[in-house]
Amino acid sequence: MAELEKNICDCCHKTKERSEKEHKDLINRLSRIEGQIRGIKGMVENDAYCTDIITQVAAANAALNSFNKVLLTRHIKTCVTEDIKEGKQETVDDLLVTLQKLMK
Repeated sequence: MAELEKNICDCCHKTKERSEKEHKDLINRLSRIEGQIRGIKGMVENDAYCTDIITQVAAANAALNSFNKVLLTRHIKTCVTEDIKEGKQETVDDLLVTLQKLMK
């Protein structure tokens, strides 16, 4: 049964091959964001002043937004463009759903 569930799950998720440079860039960005979050956690644990924490949270949010912009740009320039060329118009609908999620 677990094997069947694994196969069902595997077919539901798309994957993307990325160049080594793109992969490294995305991982580096996420590592910096992860460090920011750990820093914020440390600030809370050490009873830092509220506005200092808020400032760091705003910086982490900005870093996540920047990550999303880079990833979305690359997605549109590669995945979406290629799918449209192949006649896969449902990709546009998927993109619109993704953009709606980002604009909440």
